[in-house]
Amino acid sequence: MTEKVFKISGMHCAACSSSIERFMSRQSGVENVSVNLTTEKMNISYDDSCLDTDKICELVAGLSFGAEEYVSADAMARDARKKEEAEKAAELESMKRRVILCICFALPLLYVSMGHMIGLPLPRVIDPHYAPLAFAAVQLVLTLPVVIGGRNFYINGFGSLVKGHPNMDTLVAIGTFSALLYGIYSLIRIALGDVSFAGNLFFESATVVISLVLLGKYLEARSKHHTSDAIRALTELAPETATVTRHGETDQVPVSELREGDVITVRPGERFPCDGVVTNGISSADLSMLTGESLPVTLEEGGTVTGGSINGEGVIVFSATKVGGDTTLAQIIRMVEDAQGKKAPIAKIADRVAGVFVPVVMGIALLAAIIWAIAGKDIEFVLNVFVSVLVVACPCSLGLATPTAIMVGTGRGAELGVLYKSGEALQAMAFADTAVLDKTGTVTEGKPRLTSVYAVSNTEDELLAMCAAAESGSEHPIAKAITEAAKERELPIPSADNITAIPGRGIKAQVGGQQLLIGNATLMEENKIEISAADKAAELENSGCMLMFAACDGLFAGLFGAVDTIKPDSPNAISDLHNNGITTIMLTGDNENATNAIAKTAGIDNVIAGVLPEGKAGEIEKLKAEGRKVCMVGDGINDAPALASADIGAAIGNGTDVAIESADVVLMGSELSALVTALRLSKAVMRNIKQNLFWAFFYNCIGIPFAAGLFYAFGGPLLSPMFAGAAMALSSISVVSNALRLKKFK
Repeated sequence: MTEKVFKISGMHCAACSSSIERFMSRQSGVENVSVNLTTEKMNISYDDSCLDTDKICELVAGLSFGAEEYVSADAMARDARKKEEAEKAAELESMKRRVILCICFALPLLYVSMGHMIGLPLPRVIDPHYAPLAFAAVQLVLTLPVVIGGRNFYINGFGSLVKGHPNMDTLVAIGTFSALLYGIYSLIRIALGDVSFAGNLFFESATVVISLVLLGKYLEARSKHHTSDAIRALTELAPETATVTRHGETDQVPVSELREGDVITVRPGERFPCDGVVTNGISSADLSMLTGESLPVTLEEGGTVTGGSINGEGVIVFSATKVGGDTTLAQIIRMVEDAQGKKAPIAKIADRVAGVFVPVVMGIALLAAIIWAIAGKDIEFVLNVFVSVLVVACPCSLGLATPTAIMVGTGRGAELGVLYKSGEALQAMAFADTAVLDKTGTVTEGKPRLTSVYAVSNTEDELLAMCAAAESGSEHPIAKAITEAAKERELPIPSADNITAIPGRGIKAQVGGQQLLIGNATLMEENKIEISAADKAAELENSGCMLMFAACDGLFAGLFGAVDTIKPDSPNAISDLHNNGITTIMLTGDNENATNAIAKTAGIDNVIAGVLPEGKAGEIEKLKAEGRKVCMVGDGINDAPALASADIGAAIGNGTDVAIESADVVLMGSELSALVTALRLSKAVMRNIKQNLFWAFFYNCIGIPFAAGLFYAFGGPLLSPMFAGAAMALSSISVVSNALRLKKFK
């Protein structure tokens, strides 16, 4: 299956996005399709033997919408991004001009049509008592520019109706056009001598409704524009040019032309143009916009730099390792865009309603008009009800309720160093009740320090040197501690041959003609090696040390004890998790005594120790079987299966690429407190979505019956089309405005 994203133009409400979804899902070869009204994107999975890009665009165009394959913001040239922003700004400016035009004609029309009812003076030449025809003609003249200014309602609305997928524009078009036609009919009757029709003109209803709906659409579009502020800010982090040295010559090169291996110089205060490794210089980097961490990170030779971060006080020379779409910044932008484009499961409720909303409303409007006509009401009353029902209904508020909140929430998350990969991930995080934490690199620093060496036959230095030779290529934290300790003692390291890693247990190698085994107690047991220093091992374990055993030629040779330091923020982060109702469990392959010591210090509730990498996913499944909503947090390759198995997987951003790929949420910082931020933000977004959905449903459930005359039937007021138009505009604006509050989340 091929997965692609298309940019959709011409959508005006949730009924539009819903109709595209329904139509495309029925096409042969389409497995899944999702259309997001807020981001104006369509995510589609399809069989490329049945469909291709051109065919998909053609199918969407057949529904009167535009479609083109979407180019991710990280891949777009800066000029292209500026052009897109300029087009959006021009579109908003055009809407603003149309709104001003409509209001300039609507206000005097209101004065002419209704001013005399409250005692405001009118010139005799257009006074309905003396010149009813002129009174009606002036209103028509003032109405026509407004109708022209709002012509898109008629073009889109009637066009969608003809094609069988009516939308919000259809409701506005039918309602206002009905009022306009009745006004013209009344004018003709006045011209024929029936001056009683001067009191039944509906020009002001059509004019004011168009003006108010257009104003609402403008304010809504302007607010929606702010929902993508985070993406715009991220795309602006990378500088336009970089100072590159090639073939001995230094020059300014556009960032789009950078290549891996380029030698780049960054002066104090400048942004790093791509990812790389420092080759010269000492400085610091501000990563706050990428990771949410406020403290600068020290840079020195051999250290890594991240594109988009700001260089501190020193000149840094580095070699580019990732450029273009491969940089960390580009990956962050892609993750945020993907998350904003994918709907949360909660959105399905609104989608189902929006799919049938417009036809149902049209039916209600027609039914209400017929009932009131049968009840003996005059044409003015009946038309008032018909137009009000059509105008007050608002599918937009339903369609915007979820995606706007997700868009703003995921953008705010990116600013705080929390990357949600999808709306599903954001929703799942909000309902997590159990946090399963990997120990090494997640709760602890992941950099154990060797504190004890116990040798049986060789000296400590000899055993340390032999083991350092075997472990020189290993990424295991204790292996690194052994090699670092050997370097600190300046020991001569012999050569090692036939090195073989034994997953979850240790390593074996030939060192100085001896068969060397280094690993955990399970490795010793499987090779029938008796550990003669059991008391020493127990002593080290009880003190919180992690153990590594060694054997030479089938005989126990000694053991090593290492201590991993708890990250400074871990105890506070775990306390915050408890305060948010989260049960914490440490899941690790290390021995139980060492793990219990760390868990006690950090304040973790439970411990599952001695679990091999392949067994971690099984432990997650057991917890899920108990009815828990599990969030797994890890950073290593051995955590990847567990991250994928959990209800929600969160990877520490400085971990391995495999862990990050397997996770649903990426915590860009190295601190566990980012998990608390992710949890709180997801809960805030879900609260916001529920508020939006409640308001959208409540508004329509009250507004439509009110407009249909239900309250009037029991002695209450009747809603006029003008107030209906104002209410409809306000409903969409309120939903978007409520979502924008998430930008202030801390």
